Amino acid sequence: MKKIAIFGSTGSIGKSSLNVIRENKDLFEVVTLVAGKNIKKLMEQIEEFKPKNVYIIDKENADILKNHFKDLNVYYGEYGMEEISNKTDFDISISALVGIAGLKPTYNMIKNGKTVALANKEVLVAGGELIMKTAKENGAKLLTIDSEHSAIMQCLNGEDSNRIDKILLTASGGPFFDKEINDDITVEDALNHPTWSMGKKITIDSSTMMNKGFEVIEAKWLFDVNPEQIEVVVHRQSLVHSMVQFEDGTIMANIGPKSMQIPISYALNYPNRLSNNIEKLDLFKIGDLKFEKPDFKKFKCLNLAYKSIKMGHCYQVILNASNEVLVESFLNKQIKYTEIPNGIEKVMNMFEYIELNSIEEILEFDKVVKEKTKKLIKK
Repeated sequence: MKKIAIFGSTGSIGKSSLNVIRENKDLFEVVTLVAGKNIKKLMEQIEEFKPKNVYIIDKENADILKNHFKDLNVYYGEYGMEEISNKTDFDISISALVGIAGLKPTYNMIKNGKTVALANKEVLVAGGELIMKTAKENGAKLLTIDSEHSAIMQCLNGEDSNRIDKILLTASGGPFFDKEINDDITVEDALNHPTWSMGKKITIDSSTMMNKGFEVIEAKWLFDVNPEQIEVVVHRQSLVHSMVQFEDGTIMANIGPKSMQIPISYALNYPNRLSNNIEKLDLFKIGDLKFEKPDFKKFKCLNLAYKSIKMGHCYQVILNASNEVLVESFLNKQIKYTEIPNGIEKVMNMFEYIELNSIEEILEFDKVVKEKTKKLIKK
């Protein structure tokens, strides 16, 4: 029986992960649950899955948990996160904390040689070089829960990764693929995703195609390929989750239902599959599969992501940090939609290249970039 730790248990990935575990109780045991502030949902999860260790941000909520669950190890705050992410009493961890907050805990787990199933884009966008180097040095296994990267991982299973010609990374295109992008776009317009139901930040990222830009950076690190070998393919049906083209011209495609439980279960039971009750695809009903090219001028964020890879690691940190601030400002109706990509470009141009050799340096630089971006917004 595999022991599981879930970092981000009350979010959508965490809840989907617990659904997989709920359906396979003979295979998995939850030992650690890490949440933010949603104490009600966390208490429900503790009651059902009975972990040994839990984390919640605030001391006040931590005290409530300690009083309610006498035999539970409860952690809170910055020091508590450091402690719980350095525990080694699990076989595989799901890293699904939101934003840059997931970087240090994931680094700690990899440094301890653990297997991590990654659902946090910022970990590799901001820390890819250091994360992959640390994983290699400590014999840690880095799997992925992202549907696109899981698809690539599945296509490469049993294949020689040195024979990759290119990765074909599919994208839904978001709500504006065939519409004009201008200053009249509202928050409500941008949150109206045609395919997926996601959190607000990631939905805005999908609309600007920054989300896909982040995935290009992730693919570069996960599969050790050059950015020229990663091609974004818009597939609005969202049935082909990604593809790999090999040197001989063969294209391997991963096609399946639109459900996050599939990549989650594949990562948890890697490299073996688990059965589920998800409705299977009927290819005769689907009929045709359509693929289109993205417009890099229209979707400036996607272009900036490729540019950040060529410019070097620190520019990937700048890309991520400035985007986070600008998206939040747009959601709060402080800036216009077009100011997201334009603002990112301005911030990238403010910095000279610097080396970032530790997690602490990355996190400190992230703060500097965010402050610069906030000042830019106020001007």
